[in-house]
Amino acid sequence: MGVFGLMMLSLAHDYYQIFLSQGICMGLGFGLLYVPSLALVSRSFKRLRAFALGVSTSGAPAGGIVYTIIFEQLEPKVGFAWTVRIMAFLMMALFLAAFVLLMWKSTNTGNLNSGNTRRLYDKRAFTDIPFWSYTIANFCLFLGYLVPFYYIPTYGETVLHMSRSMALYALVVSQASSIIGRVGTTVFAHHFGSMIPWIACGMISAVLCLCWISATTVVGFMVFAAFYGGFSGALIPLPPSVFPHVCPDPTVLGTWLGMAQAIGAFASLLGSPIGGALASIGAPADGTLNFLNIQLFSGIVMLGGAFQLMGLWTLLYKLRDKKGLF
Repeated sequence: MGVFGLMMLSLAHDYYQIFLSQGICMGLGFGLLYVPSLALVSRSFKRLRAFALGVSTSGAPAGGIVYTIIFEQLEPKVGFAWTVRIMAFLMMALFLAAFVLLMWKSTNTGNLNSGNTRRLYDKRAFTDIPFWSYTIANFCLFLGYLVPFYYIPTYGETVLHMSRSMALYALVVSQASSIIGRVGTTVFAHHFGSMIPWIACGMISAVLCLCWISATTVVGFMVFAAFYGGFSGALIPLPPSVFPHVCPDPTVLGTWLGMAQAIGAFASLLGSPIGGALASIGAPADGTLNFLNIQLFSGIVMLGGAFQLMGLWTLLYKLRDKKGLF
């Protein structure tokens, strides 16, 4: 479905076609692929769960680097349509390879293939306080997490007057740092637990969004992009590594995780449009966006999510297994 959506994007000329191909088709395809993969990794590892999730999710920023460079190099030469098609063919080949790897059997999966009926939702989650604390914290963090990535190239071009290529490479630097952050923090989590690095990275990411306000030079902006990518990247693998402590019943781990991530997905959907709407408030007459509103929005909502994580930490310590939280 994701490949089909990208192929259809190459044929799109009107907004509704872009919305259907990239927004609906690709969104559904990647959503159906992403959460089950996380649940599979979470259940396949116990002692090295955080590290396994860090390594597996580092493929996302690696793909961001590859696809950004492909688009930057090919679009001026072959045009938008064929650039997108080439990316779709590459994606199809990688998906086929991933399908083979996901079918690899592990001795640590427990009753993953026991034949029990899987449920799309479990009503017990709606009455579980740690579940809602986890979900609210993740929602706030993801509401601001993606916003800087959407506006880093635009900020570089319009405010710092960087070239289009240089502005895009600022995003590449951020994605490269994200790989280091995802793997590095999960190594730390393996030895000291997942909650401390999750809270710390959420707090630091929020502060970096506010520090973005002072990035008025190219060097300062590139430093911000690198550090934000590194610390915010940890917000992807660490939540699923904590979730087994949130869910009291391992047999519904995938169901509860899917429910929590589905709610968090709305934050990813809403964050960037909200940032765009705020950027138009008080914008200069020359059409430049008001990036101060974007920076404040991202920093404040992520800061709220970080404080909510502290509440989740307290709940898990009192109500759940204490192992792995420190």
